[in-house]
Amino acid sequence: MLDKIHSLLSEIDRVTASNADELEALRIKYLSKKGIISVLMDDFRNVAPEQKREVGMKLNELKQKAQEKMQSLKDQFESNKGKNAEIDLTRTAYPVSLGTRHPISIVKEEICDIFKRLGFSIAEGPEVEDDWHVFSSLNFAEDHPARDMQDTFFIQSNPDIVLRTHTSSVQTRVMEKTQPPIRIICPGRVYRNEAISYRAHCFFHQVEALYVDKDVSFADLKQALLFFAKEMFGADTKIRLRPSYFPFTEPSAEMDISCNLCGGEGCPFCKYTGWVEILGCGMVDPNVLDNCGIDSKIYTGYALGMGIERITNLKYQVKDLRMFSENDVRFLEQFQAAH
Repeated sequence: MLDKIHSLLSEIDRVTASNADELEALRIKYLSKKGIISVLMDDFRNVAPEQKREVGMKLNELKQKAQEKMQSLKDQFESNKGKNAEIDLTRTAYPVSLGTRHPISIVKEEICDIFKRLGFSIAEGPEVEDDWHVFSSLNFAEDHPARDMQDTFFIQSNPDIVLRTHTSSVQTRVMEKTQPPIRIICPGRVYRNEAISYRAHCFFHQVEALYVDKDVSFADLKQALLFFAKEMFGADTKIRLRPSYFPFTEPSAEMDISCNLCGGEGCPFCKYTGWVEILGCGMVDPNVLDNCGIDSKIYTGYALGMGIERITNLKYQVKDLRMFSENDVRFLEQFQAAH
């Protein structure tokens, strides 16, 4: 029996198992009630009395060694199982490329940062709006073309609910709830019913600004615009204001900047004029202030608005507006180094 026990001790040292089923088979073979070690225990009573002490010690050593071996193999399987559980087979294969901010987000944050330095705070509002906040409160006439189905997405009628065509609706909401001084910028997505092409889309992004207080003048507006242009496009940038018309501002103007490609000398991008239009602006119409509960005899203000896609085009020379919304990774990866 001692020879058999010594043989089993060597055998148990060498046993391995590659999975849980093999481990269970080994346990049954050595440690079950009908296993090899149990059979030896039953035969122990037939051992000669003078050998019982030595054989008994070896039998206990064999049983303990078998139990330790089984436990060691079990611990090994559980450890490997824990490591494998950390592997998500649904993940993208390595290496995973790093993402980057969208160019629209990059430019929007840069615009907002410039106006924050002028004391403006960010205001936001709903994209699905009523007629009052989008049109009527902003002095739009009943027959204004912007109310037509050709320009506006109508959700329902009577009352009219629309997808906002500009973020000016955020300005009216703020003016209704807040008394001057008001100094806000309103970034967000807007919608217009236009044919999609390389230069137009049915949705785009705007940033509008509003400043209402006592004694606000057109000179304040001009200096704010000049500061913005120099911060956004460079210290050598010049601005030009041309008379224009908007229902919600009077007087109104379109603002051009000196072409940042040719420095105002003239090139195909600026159509050889040396100037590029970037935004509309003007003094808030007194009717708009009164409509929103602000006394136009005490307060004045200015407003301005620009398309973020337009500014992004000027900074990065993106020739097709559709690229901003098509999620082409090859296009988006070009902005990984943009600050």
